[in-house]
Amino acid sequence: MVTYLVGSRASNLAKAQVREYLAPLRARFPEVTFTHRVILEGGDRDRRSPLSDVSTVSGGSAFSTEQEAALVRGDVDAIVHSLKDLPTANPPGLVLLPPPVRQDVRDALCGSTLKGLRKGAKVGTGAPRRIAQLLAVRPDLDVVPIRGNVPPRLKKLETMGLDAVVLAAAGLRRLGLEGAIDELLPLDLFPPSPGQGALGIQIREDSSALRAMLGTVGDLAVDVEVRAERALLAELHGGCSVPVGAYAKCRSDGALAICGQVTSLDGQERVVGTLTGPSNEPEKLGVALATELIDRGAMALVEAARQRLN
Repeated sequence: MVTYLVGSRASNLAKAQVREYLAPLRARFPEVTFTHRVILEGGDRDRRSPLSDVSTVSGGSAFSTEQEAALVRGDVDAIVHSLKDLPTANPPGLVLLPPPVRQDVRDALCGSTLKGLRKGAKVGTGAPRRIAQLLAVRPDLDVVPIRGNVPPRLKKLETMGLDAVVLAAAGLRRLGLEGAIDELLPLDLFPPSPGQGALGIQIREDSSALRAMLGTVGDLAVDVEVRAERALLAELHGGCSVPVGAYAKCRSDGALAICGQVTSLDGQERVVGTLTGPSNEPEKLGVALATELIDRGAMALVEAARQRLN
């Protein structure tokens, strides 16, 4: 009997994602044992400090550094991440595999619809991208920074007297909390974080047998889409702390379409673009769109956001 250790963060969402990912593998390979191991990240230990401060202390990402270190050491054989939380560069010796089928990529408004929010309404979110996109559409809103796992953030509607909170629809659905969604925010105004809704499956580069096994549940179309989105983000030298949204989709004619948006933190400036190209070169397409956005002033918005947040 072969046993593989699969790591993740400690949240209920992270555990749900591991169950979702392992279910078809356990059915397909009954002779293999998959064991789940929780790994605490800096962003899980410290839920009050800004994520940029947590990342500085950890020397990497607030939501992936400890897991990647455990994988490099051989403490676990694979990690199941939320892909949107994973830096665009892999540590030496680690690789990302094609993710399985992607969940809903959209952001969800819980507590109210966008039109239903009164003037000056308090909306909770800690993500700079969501803050910027909200203010671009509704500059009258009072955006309140919140952090934590999904259920506690929902409870802040009551405990903090918020009118609404913004959460990823994928996380709500994976936790069976889709009933809390009042509105799915439109992609043209609220393009998601690159990789949102997708799982990031990370293993060691030399794990050839495991790579072949896990590859049987990978979705090649999703892989192409998220590679384009992450290439755009990398070219903009961005991360989860800057207001960059991107969404790519494979079309029925075999082409790949990608949209990208960079928004100033106050919502007053936006640089938006779309591009379509062959799906066999997703990174090239993502970089090409990023270059267009940079030529139209996107990098100034990214740098201003980074300086303000750091």
